[in-house]
Amino acid sequence: MKSMNGPEQSKEIGRPLAGTLAVAVGLLRLVPHAWNFTPSEAMEIFSGARLRTWHAFAIPLAVRLVTDLLLLPIQGLVASFSLYVSFLPFVYLSIIFNVLLGRLLCRTKSPWKIGTVVLLGSVQFFLLTNFGSWIGSNMYPHTAAGLISAYWMGLPFFGSTLVGCFAYAAVLFGADAWLASRQRAVKTVAAPATYAAEVPACA
Repeated sequence: MKSMNGPEQSKEIGRPLAGTLAVAVGLLRLVPHAWNFTPSEAMEIFSGARLRTWHAFAIPLAVRLVTDLLLLPIQGLVASFSLYVSFLPFVYLSIIFNVLLGRLLCRTKSPWKIGTVVLLGSVQFFLLTNFGSWIGSNMYPHTAAGLISAYWMGLPFFGSTLVGCFAYAAVLFGADAWLASRQRAVKTVAAPATYAAEVPACA
């Protein structure tokens, strides 16, 4: 069996911690918050940037599914379940796009690059989910004017989405960087609390 040492072993240690970090922050969606001010988009981008391919997709999708099932009765969406289901595919498609955007950050810690991807993730979420509310419901006429109206009505929520995505991205990528610096300070990969010293290659 091939033994691991140095960067290879530290990456193996770092990935579970990054996954735990993503799940923990993702579950904060269950905590009462301002409308659209959730960790979801940031967690999806972070997962794409710091986790292996199948973990990067599986964790955000699983967290979203679990929290959706828990929030349905709490938010009174059971009565409008058919409307919610028609809208849901666009939300899950948005998750996939955010993970793919996160893959662009696999080998970087640049705040500018992270910020750019976070902005793109917020924009695509706004465009895709509001398109879903237009085409998947009777809230707006299925015309060009109706689509414009859907986007116009969604604008007040976009600001909250954007601020939430940047705030939680700062928490996730900041914690990731802090854990990496702790690993370098300790200069060992044997302790359970250590973290990958290098940016994961997202294998």
